[in-house]
Formats: sequence, structure tokens, C-alpha cells
Amino acid sequence: MQTERNAIVTQAQFAQQYREYLEKNGFLDTTIRLQKQPDGSVALPVLCNKLNQLDHLNLCDTVAPGSTCTFTLLKNPISSKKALVKSCHQRLQEELCALLKCRGVLWTEELSHDVPQVWKRHGDMIVLNESAFQAEIWKTLEPEVWHVVANAVGVRRIAKAGRISADGFRTPRVTLLLGDDAWVHHVDNGIRYTFDITKCMFSSGNITEKLRVSSFDCRGEVVVDLYAGIGYFALPFLVHAGAAYVHACEWNPHALDALMKNLELNKVSDRCKVHSGDNQQLLLRNLADRVNLGLIPNSEEGWPVACKLLKEDRGGILHIHNNVSLFPAKRDSLVNKKNNNARSRKEQQQHLTEMELARSNSEMTSPASTYALQSIAIEENTPDLRWKDNKSQFESNCGTCCEKKRVTNPEWQVWAESTALRIRNILETHHKKPWSTNILHIEYVKSYAPYIDHVVLDLECRPCDNN
Repeated sequence: MQTERNAIVTQAQFAQQYREYLEKNGFLDTTIRLQKQPDGSVALPVLCNKLNQLDHLNLCDTVAPGSTCTFTLLKNPISSKKALVKSCHQRLQEELCALLKCRGVLWTEELSHDVPQVWKRHGDMIVLNESAFQAEIWKTLEPEVWHVVANAVGVRRIAKAGRISADGFRTPRVTLLLGDDAWVHHVDNGIRYTFDITKCMFSSGNITEKLRVSSFDCRGEVVVDLYAGIGYFALPFLVHAGAAYVHACEWNPHALDALMKNLELNKVSDRCKVHSGDNQQLLLRNLADRVNLGLIPNSEEGWPVACKLLKEDRGGILHIHNNVSLFPAKRDSLVNKKNNNARSRKEQQQHLTEMELARSNSEMTSPASTYALQSIAIEENTPDLRWKDNKSQFESNCGTCCEKKRVTNPEWQVWAESTALRIRNILETHHKKPWSTNILHIEYVKSYAPYIDHVVLDLECRPCDNN
């Protein structure tokens, strides 16, 4: 059956100008190839629903003065290369549909929604989301269905992700559907990683923080990574930031195995010592210029260890990861408390310090004290809910110096100021002398839910006699 498509015909020397104009304004039919006519002119296919608009335009003068322009119908137009290229999802759905047809199963809209459109790829393996292939029919077609999927997307192995285990190691619940070996290779920012996908996590969502760490200048510095995993941050510190030496702490035996391999792969094992086991038992003291605390939802158990690791004579910087909860329903009420609170700033600071000292002694936080910390810090930094000043500094109500470096949520600032004071108290308790803490930066990493933000606090810690 013969098909026809609308087209504009112009001289060959003006064809590129017409193409750019039609494409820019949404008139060009990109599913059809441009066709050269017997007289040497060029036919440019246009969208049928745009013809009325084109009729009212003087294209000859608008696009290319001196050109000619006529309308025609292309007979049996040829599809463009772009139209012939199918996405992985399209190929996957077509091949699965063919498989079910051979088995006498009717393809349904429900099955169509069951086919994933995205997945994670690690070399020759893809990891499917937990929501993919939920229908019972797929189980009856194993393992053939997984061979079809692998062929459609161009891999040899397939795994399917589940929820993270609450086993202390945050072990991923990943099932290998096709293949015998679960070890994968991944390159991230020029760093090579290898790990067992069923035993170790790899969070691609942390790439912005890994890039930021890579941009640090750590030449001559000793870094301690208290939660090293497979080397997510230890390797950027070594490979790109140029740290002189890194102490990497990890207690998951599977992650330790991968970490050792990754240090060798990236040829930095001579500048890193791996400490296996619970970092609470770490014997290192007084050696770190930086300590990375990359554990979420929080790393509070590691704070005393980190404080002992910092150099006693000049301190250092802590990079503290945390999941911060945002409470929009409470935000206005907390902000409005500023006008109703009659206590002076000095009283606020004294009250907050007393609460934190009590917390340090008891190593326990009550809901009431946590709320008070949040209320006082919010009150001090309102009415502006977000600040943008890149240079100015202010002294916060908890006695720390805060450098306002980027737009931030007030909840982040509340947590950062509370953390700064708690860290200062830990340092002063351990060293028996005054210390200062300075909030250098609060970095947003990603969101886990509408009201949960993963952030990193860069906290400078210095003995006061060194200021």
C-alpha cells in the first residue's frame, strides 16, 4: 500500500537553512528522511498538523531570501535512522511479547507496566528494580525469560534488587537471576571498583559527594575513613585528592574483601592501611587531619572516636554525613516562636550549653531536649528560611562560627549547629581544654523521601590555643 507524507521542496543550497528553521520551530517530521528530487532540489518532510501554520508563513523571505518554496507529497517516504532506532525498553517489550505469544499467553497492559524502563548496569550485568517482573507468569518462564531479557539489553548476567537488610552491615538483598558469578566491575570518576553485588552496596546517588571529595587538596594529610565500605570515599581521597595516607575502617567481611581488591586495582594500597572490625575498638589516636564519617542515617557512635583521632596540637576537619528530617508542618510554628521567646541570647546559649553538657554526661537524648535544641537554633536563624550570602560569617547561638556558603534549609542549619556544639563538648571533655568548632559547609547529597535529606557537614575543629 502506498503511503504519502507532506513536504516542502526547495533548492539544495538552501536545504540546510530550511531544515534548521523547520526543526527549531517544530515543523520538521524527524521520523522521515529528507529526499533529493530528480531536478536536484530537496524535499523536507513536515508534520501534517503543522501545515496550516506553514501556509501563513512567507518561508522564502523568512528562511532564505532568494530561495523558492513549494509544497508536495512524498510517495512511500523512507524512515529516518532516528525512527528506526529502538530503545532497550522497546526491544525488551517486543521480545517478551513474542515469548509470551509462543507460549499462548496474551499480552496485557498489566504485563506492559511490569517491564522495567530503567535499571542499573555494572559491566555485563544489570540489576533490576524490586518492582520489575512481579507477575506470576514470569516465574513459570524461568530461566528462559532471563535469557530473553539479557539478549534484549545486551548483557550476560541479571540480578534483582530487594530491600537493604537490617543486619548492621546494610547488606543488599540482591538475587542473581542469570549467571553464576555475582562479582561486578564498575568505573566511577576514573576509579575502578569491584564487589559482590549480592553482598555489598554501591550507591550511585553519592556521586556528587565523591566528586566533591575528589576536588579536595589533601596533599600531605592523613585521612581516616571510619566507615570505608568498599572504598567509596577512601579511594577518592587517595586517587584524586592526593592524601598522603588513609586509614580505612570497616567491619563487613565482604566489604573488606572488596576494599582490598579495589586498593590494588587503583594502585594505592601502599598509602592505605585497612583496619578490620568495630571502629569503636580502634587504637589509633592523635594522627588525623581529616576524618570521614560516611554512615547514614547518622554516625553519632563514631563521633567520640573521630575526636580522638584528630591531631591534638592543631585539630582538623570532620566530614559528617547525616539524614536530616524536614518538618514543613512545624516550620512556621517554630519560626514564630522567635517573637514569643523572652529569653536573651546569652540565656539561650547558656541553656543550650547546659543541655548539651548533660547530654554528654548521660550519653542519652530525651525528646524534649532534642526539640529544645531545634527550637533555639531555628529561632536564632529566622526570619529568613534560606540564606545565600557566600562570604559573611556569624556567630551562632551555640558558640560556633558559621560560614554561610550556599542556600540551605533551616533544618540543616539546626542539625549542623547542634552537631557542632556536641562535637566541641566531646573534644573539650577528652582533651581537658577549650576547643572551637567552625561550620565550613553543609553539602546536600540526595533525598530519600519528601522530607529526608542526606547532607554532609564539613566541621573544622581547632584547639583554642591554636587559633
